[in-house]
Amino acid sequence: MPTQAPVLLRHHRPFVAFWFARIFTASGFQMLTVAIGWNLYQLTGNVMDLGLVGLVQFAPRVLFMLHTGHVADRYDRRIVSAICQSAQALIALVLFVSSMTNSVTREMIFILSFIFGMARSFEMPTTQALLPSIVPASLFPRAVASAQSAQQSATIIAPALGGFLYAFGSNWVYGLTVGLYVIACSLMLTLPARQTPLNKNKATLESLMAGIHFIRSRPDILGAISLDLFAVLLGGATALLPVFAKDILLTGPWGLGMLRSAPAIGALGMSLWLARYSVDRHVGRVMFTAVGVFGVATIAFGLSTSFWFSLVVLAVLGGADMISMVIRASFVQLETPDEMRGRVSAVNGLFIGASNQLGEFESGMTAHWFGTVPAVVLGGVGTLAVTGIWMKLFPGLAKRDRMRDIVEEAEKQTA
Repeated sequence: MPTQAPVLLRHHRPFVAFWFARIFTASGFQMLTVAIGWNLYQLTGNVMDLGLVGLVQFAPRVLFMLHTGHVADRYDRRIVSAICQSAQALIALVLFVSSMTNSVTREMIFILSFIFGMARSFEMPTTQALLPSIVPASLFPRAVASAQSAQQSATIIAPALGGFLYAFGSNWVYGLTVGLYVIACSLMLTLPARQTPLNKNKATLESLMAGIHFIRSRPDILGAISLDLFAVLLGGATALLPVFAKDILLTGPWGLGMLRSAPAIGALGMSLWLARYSVDRHVGRVMFTAVGVFGVATIAFGLSTSFWFSLVVLAVLGGADMISMVIRASFVQLETPDEMRGRVSAVNGLFIGASNQLGEFESGMTAHWFGTVPAVVLGGVGTLAVTGIWMKLFPGLAKRDRMRDIVEEAEKQTA
């Protein structure tokens, strides 16, 4: 029913607390990322350092992948999330004090960025695994869409706010970020305790690898996760937006900002729609269709010479990606037993992170070899090819029909 999403936000207090915690955490991350980037570039003037910061933040996700999922499954997820958010608040506090005393250094930023990435590596799978335990399975797809609307809102608003505040001094951004993470931590601690027993077994190599083994034993889950990896890996064009803005669409920095915001605006609009009208039938077909639309929109953007048309197709691209993401996240979380959700979410998070990071690298390399426009068009064609191949490799996933069937199976597991 279309009224379920408003009911979820108005009357389901744990989800409301979770939803606001997501807004504050995502806003803190976006603002801190903006401030660190500007701060570092002011210190060194080296563009390569900006790329190294991203790599330093991503490295812990690879290094601690097995451990992050195990922690999420073994300990109280509320506490783990709150500790991670507290750690991020402390990082912002250190930067705030250092900014006030003019003692920020390049080395300090890299060290704090690594710790920041480590905290997020533990927070992300824990938070993802937490959501199914605070909302009924029947409302979970709408909860995912609503949570994503919070994420996309922060992605659109927070960077601009961070950039505006930075004009008054980096300490303004760092100080506000401390407050945002403290509020998120407080909200996380108000969530109900975990209903299923904690996994108290000793950590072993087998238990650490259990998430990978589980995904390999479930072809449909493997197909859903790997589809996102390869589709985004080939179809991601965001790394080349500055080239399109300057050399092809003949616009300035303001145009680049609008191009970067367009996918998030499309994703936000679609997440609000899905929060009210979730996809209940032909979910496999809809997911693959959405990935196909993502590929077509990528090709259209690559061929476009109109700024406004480019904005439209980027918004369509973001909306299509959101449909795929909500169906995929709902399916993976509901098909995974609660005691395994942390480890499966950790593997899924690594796939998503790798697709984004490696996708930017792939776009840069193909643009260098073939040119900017051919690189984006080939990426879109590659996404369409992956969609067709995955439908053949994972026919069970493509034939998934009712989301209700998945929900009912999840309810049986928790009964």
